[in-house]
Amino acid sequence: VFSKIFSHEALESYLPKIQLVIKDTLRAWSSTPESINVYHETQKLTFRMAIRVLLGFRIPDEELSHLFEVYQQFVENVFSLPVDLPFSGYRRGIRARETLQKGLEKAIQEKLQNMQGKDYADALDILIESGKEHGKELTMQELKDGTLELIFAAYATTASASTSLIMQLLKHPRVLEKLREELRSKGILHNGCICEGSLRLDNINSLHYLDCVIKEVLRLFTPISGGYRTVLQTFELDGFQIPKGWSVMYSIRDTHDTAPVFKDVDIFDPDRFGQGRSEDKDGRFHYLPFGGGVRTCLGKHLAKLFLKALAIELASTSRFELATRTFPKITLVPVVHPVDGLKVKFFGLDSNQNEILTGTDAMLGATV
Repeated sequence: VFSKIFSHEALESYLPKIQLVIKDTLRAWSSTPESINVYHETQKLTFRMAIRVLLGFRIPDEELSHLFEVYQQFVENVFSLPVDLPFSGYRRGIRARETLQKGLEKAIQEKLQNMQGKDYADALDILIESGKEHGKELTMQELKDGTLELIFAAYATTASASTSLIMQLLKHPRVLEKLREELRSKGILHNGCICEGSLRLDNINSLHYLDCVIKEVLRLFTPISGGYRTVLQTFELDGFQIPKGWSVMYSIRDTHDTAPVFKDVDIFDPDRFGQGRSEDKDGRFHYLPFGGGVRTCLGKHLAKLFLKALAIELASTSRFELATRTFPKITLVPVVHPVDGLKVKFFGLDSNQNEILTGTDAMLGATV
């Protein structure tokens, strides 16, 4: 099922909706006179993308904001110790999950009643259809669980990577300009505007420097530290025997830091992935931001597409600057993010790359 949800055809159909959500968000950021907390706002952005693009829910903005707050409460307490006492994190997490499931059930029921006239199949449509193909109508509980899993997969790690992307574009203006040059050379950016109809999946996949930038963000700022695997066959590592059946943890971050293929590992250098160097091509497991093997992240292509669409919009339609004197320190828990969330001021740009003030009414009128 998940291979269908993240297939080339599915991604092609999601792309225009992803663009709309990102454009709408950047308009809102640019119309705010104060700086924004990028990490918090990208969490909202990725949640909204999951709800409206992946799941196709038509939830009004006010309800969506409330659902986001409830979801945040659920995520913050999901790993709490299972001590069922009043006011405990565990109890808060359970209550948030119940509220969330009620909201999702309402959205699913409304969606099932309005299946006509859609111009694309979202992930939930594919999930429902797949159940029918296998002769099994999914129960409401199964639909809610599948929905929650999809939101969870699209949320925290993508928000972390989006924040890291914005911070690196701020730190490295030459990278941002090189991105703009590539967009111009491919006929995507012209006179400061994205040319209509130019952002198709194949066009985006042909942007080699953009691909290098996203790869380097994910190498240096991998959202997740590592993963767990079960040992299928007893083996030896550095003189130690690891028995079959044991659970082992592998570190993505340490792998990226120590892999001999990467030169100057602490430096943000997208060109390391360029054709001249191709530092990720030697060996299978030196570069693994999405894990590896049969359990590699199923949503990796969607995550990379989202990050590329965000980078294109940032390079094309926004000017942004750091709102603090220095760049913040990075914390690794629960995912990689700046300790202060990264305070940034955004400015809208017109077709000649001049600043404009965008009306909030126009922003709120945009729909997905």
